[in-house]
Amino acid sequence: MHIPARRRPEFDQARIYEYPEHLRASLLDMPAKPGVYIFHPAEGALPLYIGKSVNLRSRLLSHLRNPDEARLLRQAARISHIRTAGEIGALLLEAKLIKQQQPLYNQKLRRNRQLCALQLNDGVPEVVYSKDMDFAATPNLYGLYASRTGALQALRELADAHQLCYAELGLEKLPQGRPCFRHMLRKCNGVCCGLESEATHAQRLRIALETLRVATWPYPGAIGLEEVCDDMRQIHVVHNWCYLGSAPGLRDARKLAKVAAGFDADGYKILCRPILTEQTRIITL
Repeated sequence: MHIPARRRPEFDQARIYEYPEHLRASLLDMPAKPGVYIFHPAEGALPLYIGKSVNLRSRLLSHLRNPDEARLLRQAARISHIRTAGEIGALLLEAKLIKQQQPLYNQKLRRNRQLCALQLNDGVPEVVYSKDMDFAATPNLYGLYASRTGALQALRELADAHQLCYAELGLEKLPQGRPCFRHMLRKCNGVCCGLESEATHAQRLRIALETLRVATWPYPGAIGLEEVCDDMRQIHVVHNWCYLGSAPGLRDARKLAKVAAGFDADGYKILCRPILTEQTRIITL
């Protein structure tokens, strides 16, 4: 967890660490089980920080012993938790709560971003946006990015790694037949000056992009991922890579499955591997 630095030097002394005795009571009923934990301030409804763990008690003890998080610990008045039946449920619930409640100290998942990806148009990569198409159903998308700048930077890095030509990729303009500057540095195989055929360059581009391919939603509708931990069972309902909620049984899970769902990047990153590899029991809803 990253704690933003204070701008004024008079706050530096306040960062001296003292063990947070006032939070010890929050550990009394904290289980050594999977779930999500929430640091609450003394005043205000919004939480300070939301985290997850497969062992809530152990993870929270590591927070309380961490001098780098002293400011968070001083501001927190109590810690609550929500049990889940496994790690997938904890990851999904953490992402959902952070988006809903916008905690002060959660940086990565706080804002819903304008999602974009790369797509080949007549052999040239272009940036496309989730507002214009359904990313869950559109084939041949590559990478998920928070901005056009991020997508183009990823394309440059791909070109550098595979000696692709910036001009052929549409990243820079170049007079026809003239070698690009990167070719003179031996960072381009020379499609820009005829040393490599356009077909060969296009094939190498397609192979390089495969490492970034976004999988389309592989089911006709919603599914449930079942997790069981001791006496707790949860069915996590997902559609179009979007987490719709968790239920203890099939009847409630099917109710959740009726909710409309659009593509969700955080859900995709959490769920892609367990769904495509069927690491968890999958129930068609």
